[in-house]
Amino acid sequence: MRILHTSDWHLGQNFYAKSRQAEHQAFFNWLIEQCQEQHLDAIIVAGDIFDTGSPPSYARSLLNQFIDQLQNYNCQLIILAGNHDSVAMLNESKALYARLNSQLIANVSQQDCHDFNDQVITLTNKQGQSSVQLCAVPFIRPRDVLVSQTMAEEKNSKATNLMTAIQSHYQQIYSAAEQKNKSLGKNLPIIATGHLTIVNASVTDSVREIYIGTLEAFPASAFPNFDYLALGHIHQAQTIAKKDNWRYSGSPIPMSFDEAKREKSVVLVEFTETDKQAKHSPSRIELLTVPCFQPMQSLKGNLEQIKQQLDSLVTTDLKSSQKIWLDIEVDSSDYHSDVQKQIELICADYPVEILLVRRSKQKQIKAEIHSQESLDELEPEQVFAQKLAEAGLEQADEVKLNQLFKLSLAQLNLAETELEDGLDNVNNIDSSPDHKEKNKINSASQGELL
Repeated sequence: MRILHTSDWHLGQNFYAKSRQAEHQAFFNWLIEQCQEQHLDAIIVAGDIFDTGSPPSYARSLLNQFIDQLQNYNCQLIILAGNHDSVAMLNESKALYARLNSQLIANVSQQDCHDFNDQVITLTNKQGQSSVQLCAVPFIRPRDVLVSQTMAEEKNSKATNLMTAIQSHYQQIYSAAEQKNKSLGKNLPIIATGHLTIVNASVTDSVREIYIGTLEAFPASAFPNFDYLALGHIHQAQTIAKKDNWRYSGSPIPMSFDEAKREKSVVLVEFTETDKQAKHSPSRIELLTVPCFQPMQSLKGNLEQIKQQLDSLVTTDLKSSQKIWLDIEVDSSDYHSDVQKQIELICADYPVEILLVRRSKQKQIKAEIHSQESLDELEPEQVFAQKLAEAGLEQADEVKLNQLFKLSLAQLNLAETELEDGLDNVNNIDSSPDHKEKNKINSASQGELL
């Protein structure tokens, strides 16, 4: 059986006010070609289908068109939600996608936690034979696996409890897959998905850190011994825990300028062993390089050095009418009040488009097009990063403020979760007969005081 592992599509991303629609369309066209050439039996998308919870209509259309095209190749599609995805929005299409040989798992519900078989999907090859058991785990939110906790509990205790709960969830779903094998009278490979940060994973600028309660990263040792682990969230392709069969596929297109020089890929995984073997390992794991659909470059130095770097770019083979997107970092020693205008004049005769100009000390000078980016298009982390850059602080002070901001954001997210749980409890109490009678007495007393 041949499976393609990909993740972090981020459909609908607004990249410094530039649309990624053309790139994503080109990626889907390429993916359909791979489906045909590689005779794929299944495609697994390990989270972050969309870039926001309310993606633009064109992004939804791209996904729907891809699913429609996939019907011509008898290839199953399994879509897992990530931290960027809206559970409610994805679930709107769940029943429809199921009719199109596509399974969508948007969240881990409390009901799922009592019946883990709902999260175990038996994948079949093109001949209709059961070939792999998939433990389909999306991004796990604290409320999915934890009961409400008091504010008095220590931060470390909460993180430990959450890690234990996630570990327990994976162990129970692994056991459910083993039980499903037993009921089928087979010994199929057991693979799993995940959308989270693993301890020691290498991240890039575009990865927005996940704070699940107070848990920042999950240890690889806490996973069961899956035959393949398809991970999402980290945009850089890499193996985990020195295991070739536990991987992040990375994003298919660069999501930030620091990813531009890295080769993008998807993972082709093949199982050929018979189900009679005690343990399975993929017979083939191969990275399929995704073509670059939009050239991007970062230039650094003084104005003269930037001009020299621009001269070298003209030798790059570009598609017709395609411009290179630029992130330009100007040496602070060559910084003037009119640097934006000078950069624009230097770049005028080159096949480039300036998206970002910034000073080497991280003080960003937004390019004219970038300044049009509205506040509602930004995440809190991005807004804070921009304001911090504009402050022109020393690096040590920036690091301290960043740490405080991340801690405050994590505590705020946790408080919101606990507040939701508290409101649910209050609503339950308010609906009781005894509490209603007390409210009447209190109201009458307040009336007398007034």
